[in-house]
Amino acid sequence: MLKLHALFLRAAWPAALALLLAACGGGGGGGGSGGGMGTASTEAAASVPAALPATATAPAERPTTQLDAVRLAHQASFGPSPALVAEIKAQGAEAWLAAQLARSDSRYTSGGTAAVHQFDEQTTFCALPAHQHPDCWRNHFSTQPLVWDFYRNALGQPDQLRQRVAFALGQWLVVSGVGAEATYGFREYHNLLLGQAFGNYRELLRKVTLSPLMGDYLNHANNDAAAPNENYARELLELFSLGTCLLNADGTLAGGRCQPVFDNTMVRRYALALTGWTYPAGGRSGYGCWPRGANCRFYQGDMLPLPALHDRQAHALLSGVSLAAGHDNETALNAVLDSVMRHPNLGPFIAQRFIQHLVTSNPTPAYVARVAQAFDAGRYQGATRSFGSGTRGDLAATVAAVLLDTEARTESPSRQAGKLREPVLLFTGVLRAVGGKTDGDALGWWWGGELSQVVFRAPSVFNFYSPNHPVPGTALKGPEFGLHNPNAALRRLNFMSFLLDQGGIGPDAGVPQATGTQVDLSALAARADDAQQLVDEFSLLVIGRMLPAATRSAIVQAVAWWTPQVDADQWRTQRARTAAYLVLATPQYQVQP
Repeated sequence: MLKLHALFLRAAWPAALALLLAACGGGGGGGGSGGGMGTASTEAAASVPAALPATATAPAERPTTQLDAVRLAHQASFGPSPALVAEIKAQGAEAWLAAQLARSDSRYTSGGTAAVHQFDEQTTFCALPAHQHPDCWRNHFSTQPLVWDFYRNALGQPDQLRQRVAFALGQWLVVSGVGAEATYGFREYHNLLLGQAFGNYRELLRKVTLSPLMGDYLNHANNDAAAPNENYARELLELFSLGTCLLNADGTLAGGRCQPVFDNTMVRRYALALTGWTYPAGGRSGYGCWPRGANCRFYQGDMLPLPALHDRQAHALLSGVSLAAGHDNETALNAVLDSVMRHPNLGPFIAQRFIQHLVTSNPTPAYVARVAQAFDAGRYQGATRSFGSGTRGDLAATVAAVLLDTEARTESPSRQAGKLREPVLLFTGVLRAVGGKTDGDALGWWWGGELSQVVFRAPSVFNFYSPNHPVPGTALKGPEFGLHNPNAALRRLNFMSFLLDQGGIGPDAGVPQATGTQVDLSALAARADDAQQLVDEFSLLVIGRMLPAATRSAIVQAVAWWTPQVDADQWRTQRARTAAYLVLATPQYQVQP
């Protein structure tokens, strides 16, 4: 974590320090990859280690401290709030996690209906007289209505863990508004991720494979055996399940070098096995549906078999799974899923993804191995309870293993622990820490655009950043550093200034149920008489511990500068504003502890 702090410091701290001096009065006022990385055929699993032991087990449970509660809030929610930290401390990490796994409060509801794919006129939906409205495209084709729901839920709904896990899943099972359109389809897909967040990975992959939005986004719908598109098949293997190199059970490279999991011949076999699926029934088009016999574009429900387009040849797939000649669509899909679920790469691949998104960019191999063990066993034994069904691929067991592991719960993280807070988590974290509210509108095209993370609009199927993004000059991975540079560091500070100094933005009448995006500093201002206590209490809330002595002293000095003599009416609010801004600007906050 100290290394990541230092790396963030290089880009961000000079600007933060300038603003600190000012506060003290000492300064001036589409789609798929189009290609794969596999190059040599590797169809057998002989070089992959044997399965891990049957059950992953947690260390003995101990009382939950302030630091541990705050760290868990960062890892398993959209940011600590006083109420959430108190809840975790009262229940304990394991009991809180079990309660969260049972919650299902959030859903996406905003935006237009399936009518965009259910009319017969030879024109576009927004050109129809009934829909000629300035906001037609936004409401019916863009992902902006989902952005409203996403941020409202992240701030206000209690099923924080389900939302956070679904957000993580959506960053490697990517569909993007950059490569597809229709708001209702994205609503269907992201509700799918919410619903399957603690289910089984096999069922999740099945639902993703049959998602008509995914089918459109990665050229899988109406895929014809006569000329199969390989896009979805490649990403299913490369990005959604196995990766490109054979892995040991701890996520390290088998044999110490990259031995490809698949080659282009194997990708083509998977593409052929997955041919012959068309959109669900219900769509219409004034231009007709193509190819002949296929359903029109429609995003509600699972895709349906279209046997006329399906390849029926025999194929040898990965993990020793074979398809006999003459098979049907369902048999082929089940074989594909079986081959992926049986592959020894799957456990460490999914373990690494979850750990990186929730806890740390650079997990130790032992941490990856323990989480992969829980995924493979489908069960995680906590100190006081068991998580999971005992079926391979159980995501509740996997998430429990990630969050209850000793590396996640230690109060003395290693120097390489932690992760840079990505922009979405910065937005939500700041707002939750200072009693904020949002309808999400300002966090989409505006601030999301400023910081290169407009949620639901990843630039491609490879997401906003690579899980293997290197941090220059180190041996560390820093996925979120793929979005970070000196300009981004300044924009982070500008975002916090927008909220804390400028008061955010009020409601826009064009946004349904508008609230604007604003913070409430009254609780902090009420404790502002003692500058040192204010800084320490806020640090304990958002970081879990006191700041380093020199940083703490400088911030306390900046906060204490505001007195009744400087601002007779607003000095307490100014202290609250200064304390929040400067603590949140520190590397100790910007790098998730």
